[in-house]
Parts: sequence; structure tokens; C-alpha cells
Amino acid sequence: MTHSTGTTLLTTVSSRTDMSGAIRAAAVLFVAVLTALAAQVSIPLPFTPVPFTLQPMIVLVGGAALGARLGMASQMIYLLAGIAGLPVFASSPVLPQGLLRLLGPTGGFLMAYPFAAFVAGWLGERGFDRRYLTSVIAMAAGLTLIFACGIAWFAWFASPAPVGLSNALQLALYPFVGIDILKILLAATVLPSVWTLTDRARG
Repeated sequence: MTHSTGTTLLTTVSSRTDMSGAIRAAAVLFVAVLTALAAQVSIPLPFTPVPFTLQPMIVLVGGAALGARLGMASQMIYLLAGIAGLPVFASSPVLPQGLLRLLGPTGGFLMAYPFAAFVAGWLGERGFDRRYLTSVIAMAAGLTLIFACGIAWFAWFASPAPVGLSNALQLALYPFVGIDILKILLAATVLPSVWTLTDRARG
């Protein structure tokens, strides 16, 4: 079955009901809440202020399912909740909640989430989430953006003091990239499977 450009999993599912607007709003909020919950599944590492979390998987899968605009909106809601002081960021013995978290060493990763969701959603709108290999490409594109922004911020802009590129790579890339690649290889199975079930349901 072919899909037109701009069609996402969310628009396909919600178009079958008269409450499509409410369903889309609820889906955006749901992905924002999932991102906050994923932040609580975190493992602090003794050698770096950057914790291991499940958030990138939620950001990328959610973005691809919602589409570029709504995927970005879901992550903006998540960040605004954190800025407002809600305990939605990963717990940390050294990093504060609230706006100061965005200024600290992990701020670049967090601020990249809306843009990574947009990229994954933009590719999802073009059918990248229908097949496993192209889904991997969409997830990898978003993950690359998260790492690029996170490393750049940690290296040159983070408060209280930037650490430089070499240290940023050692503290925030090398310990995580292998595990995160494995995560996107697993995450990339989700949406193609759901699309298959949706297409079967539609006949």
C-alpha cells in the first residue's frame, strides 16, 4: 500500500474518527509525558555528568509517529515543563532541575530534542518509518543531531565552564554512542510493525 507525502501514523489513525483534533492534541501531550517518564529511567555514571537515559528513543519514535510539527511541539512542551520547575528532567545528584539544567553540561542534548523530533517527523512524513532500514536512517539522523548539539554545547557553552571538544567527546559521546546505536536499531522496529498492523486493519 502506498502512502502520500505528509501522512504520519498519527494522521492515519486519527483520520478515522470525528475527534481527530482531540486525538492529535492528546498524542502530543502523551509523547511529552513519555519523554518525562523516560528521563526517570536514568543511570548516573561516576565519570560524567551526562546520565544514561531512554529519552532519545522516545524523542525519535514519537517524532516519527507524530510528524515534524507535532513531534517538535511535544518536545517543546516537555522542555517548558522542565523550565517551569516540574521534575521532568533526569534525576541527578549534581545537576539542578529547572532552567539551570538547560544551561548546564546536558543542556545541549535537551535543547536538541525538539529539532531531533522535527527531523525524525519530517522523514516519517516521507515514509521513512514504514520500513525497517529507512526507519533506522530516520532515527540515526535524529540521534546524530542530538549528539552534535549536545557535544557542541558541552564543549563550548555549558555552565559553569565549557570542557573543550576532546573532553566533551570522552565524557558525552564515547561512553554512550554504542548503546544509543543499539537503542535506535531496536526503536526502528516499532513503527514499521505498527504500520503493518494498521494497514492490515484498513484492509
